[in-house]
Amino acid sequence: MIAELGLAALWMAAALAILQVVTGLLTVYAGRGGSDDSVLPEIARLTRPSAVMQGLLTIFSFAMLLWVFAITDLSVRLVAENSHSMKPLVFKIAAAWGNHEGSMLLWVTIMSLAGALIALVERRLPERTMQATIAAQGLVALGFYAFLLLSSNPFDRLTFPALEGAGLNPLLQDLGLAFHPPTLYVGYVGLSIAFSFAVGALLTREVTPAFARAMRPWILAAWIFLTLGITAGSYWAYYELGWGGWWFWDPVENASLMPWLAATALLHSVSVLAARDALRTWTIMLGVVAFSMSMLGTFLVRSGILTSVHAFAVDPQRGTFILILLALYIGGALLLFALRAGSIVEGKRFAVASREGALVFNNVMLSAILAIVLLGTLYPLVTEAFGVRVSVGPPYFDPVSAIFVIPMLLVMMVGPLLRWRQDSASRIKGQLLAILAALAVGIIVVVLIGGVHVLPFLGLVLALALAVASLSPLKGRKLRRVPLFTWGMVLAHFGIAMALFGMASDSAFTKEKLTAVGVGETAMVGPWSVKLDGVEPVAGPNWTAMQGNLTASYRGEQPITLTPQSRSFWAPPQQTKESALSTRWNGQLYAVIGEQSAQGRWQLRLWWKPFVIYIWLGGGLVALGGLLSLIGRMMADLRLRMAKRNRALRAGEAAA
Repeated sequence: MIAELGLAALWMAAALAILQVVTGLLTVYAGRGGSDDSVLPEIARLTRPSAVMQGLLTIFSFAMLLWVFAITDLSVRLVAENSHSMKPLVFKIAAAWGNHEGSMLLWVTIMSLAGALIALVERRLPERTMQATIAAQGLVALGFYAFLLLSSNPFDRLTFPALEGAGLNPLLQDLGLAFHPPTLYVGYVGLSIAFSFAVGALLTREVTPAFARAMRPWILAAWIFLTLGITAGSYWAYYELGWGGWWFWDPVENASLMPWLAATALLHSVSVLAARDALRTWTIMLGVVAFSMSMLGTFLVRSGILTSVHAFAVDPQRGTFILILLALYIGGALLLFALRAGSIVEGKRFAVASREGALVFNNVMLSAILAIVLLGTLYPLVTEAFGVRVSVGPPYFDPVSAIFVIPMLLVMMVGPLLRWRQDSASRIKGQLLAILAALAVGIIVVVLIGGVHVLPFLGLVLALALAVASLSPLKGRKLRRVPLFTWGMVLAHFGIAMALFGMASDSAFTKEKLTAVGVGETAMVGPWSVKLDGVEPVAGPNWTAMQGNLTASYRGEQPITLTPQSRSFWAPPQQTKESALSTRWNGQLYAVIGEQSAQGRWQLRLWWKPFVIYIWLGGGLVALGGLLSLIGRMMADLRLRMAKRNRALRAGEAAA
C-alpha cells in the first residue's frame, strides 16, 4: 500500500505539472497586449498553487520510497535489487537514491520543491514573466515525470516478494553517499531554475537588472551546492576507492564539473547584469548552457555508455529517453533564443579596463575550459561508436586546460580591484605591486625547493599570489563595514587559492611506497615510518575483513595507530579496500593493505601527501564564500524592497 500511495502521488504531481504548464502559457499568451499585470486572466491564479501542490506531492512520494527502503519491503523491485535486511538503517535510507530510479525521483522531488518555492516567494518580477518562468519549470519537471512513470517506475512491485535483497554496491555503502548525491542534485536542479528564468524572460522579453536580481539567489544557491557536491565527491573517491587520487578526469566526474564551470560563468554574468545592466544576451545563453550541461551529465550517467563507479548501469533505452528530453528542452530553448535574441536590447557599454571587462574575460576563459572538458569527455565516446577505443585523461586535460586557467587566475587577481564601467591600472598601482611581489616570492621559494615540474610550479606560485590578491579588496576599509557579499567574494577567491595550493602540492611533493612487509617490519614513506604490528579478522554488519594494525610515527614523534582493512561483502559479493588516514596540518598519511603473499608477507601501499587536505578545505571555503554572498545579497534585496515600500507608503500618505 505504501508503494501504491507513492506512485499515485507521482501521477497526481504529473497531472498538476500539465495544469501548471497550460495555465502559465495561457496567461503569457493572454497578457501579450498588456503593459502591466492587470490584463492577466483568472486562470493565472491556478499556476502558483499547482506548482506548490506538485512540490508537496513529490515530497510525499519520495517519503514513501524512503519508507519502503527503511522497512526493507522486498516486494518492491527497487528495494529487492538495491537493499538488504542486514544493512545498517543509514545505508538502507541512502540506498533509496543509490540507484537509477530512486535518484531520478530525488531529482524530480528537488525540482518540484524548487518550483514550489519560486511560486511561493518570488514576487520581484512582473507576474506575466513569473507565469512564464513557472510554466517553463513545470514543463521541465513534466518530462522527468514521464521518464519516471513510463520507463523508470521506482514503486514497481514484484510478482512474488524476494526472500532477501541483493544489497547495495559496497563502494556506495558509505556516509559520503548520504551527502554527495543530494547536494549535486540540488545544484543540477538549481540550474533548471536558471533555465526556466531564461526561458520566461525570452518569452516576455523582460531581460532587465530586476530579472537578474531575481535570478541570482537561485543560481548562487545552485552553485554552492554544486561546489559542496563536487568537493564531497572528490574526498569520497579519495578515501573510499583506495587509489590515493582525488580527481582522475573520469567522465562522470567531468559531468559534474561542466555544470559548475557554466554556473560560475553564469553567476558572474548575472552579477554584471544586476549591477550594470550589461551582458543581457550572454546571461540568457549561459542560463541555457548551464542546464544543458546538467542534462548532458544525466544522460552520460544513466545511458549505459559509461563504465564508472559513479555511473548507473541501465539499459540504453532510458538513455535515449533522456537524450530526447535534452534535445527537446535545450533545442527548444536555443530556437527560442535565436528567435528572440535580436529583440533583446543590449545594456550599457563598458571599457575593457573595468570590472565588467575582467568578468567578461574570465567568462570567456571558463567557457573555453568547459569546451575542453566537454571535448575530452565526448571524444572517446564518439570514436568508440566507430570502433576505435581512445583514452583521454590527465595528459590532455591538465596542460590544455592550464592554457586558459593561468590567464583566468591572473585576471581574477586584478578584477575585484577594478571599478565598474571604466578604470585604470595607475589607480591600483599599490595593490598590483603587492601581487607582483607575491608572484616573485612564490617563484623564488619554489625554485629553492627544486625538483618541481612546470604545472605544479605554476600552481604553487599562482596560489600564493591569488591568496594575497584575494585579500586586497579589504585594504583600507573598516572590516565591520565591509558588505557581507564582499566578504563572500574574498573567501571564495581565497578558497580557490587554497585548493590550488593543495592540488599543486599533491602533484609536486607526494611520496608513494608499495612494498610487502611481514609482521614487525617497518616501511618508510616521506617523513613517516610505518610498522605492521599484525593483521586480524574483524566483522561488520554485512561484511568481514582482514584489518592491518599499523603503528606510524612522523619524524620520530609519538606513534599513532592506523587500521586499514581489506573487506569482503556478501550482499552483493565484492571486495573493497578501506584506507586509513592520518591528517596533519601539513599533509596526510594514506595507508592501504592488500593481500597476503605465499611467503606470509602483506602488501602495503603508503602515500605521504603534503598539504592535500587544503584541496577540500579550499572547496569548503569557496562554498562558504558563496553562502555569505547569498545571505548578503538577500539582505540587500530585502532592504531595497523595504525602502521602496516605505517610499510608496509615504507617497500615498502625501497624496491623501
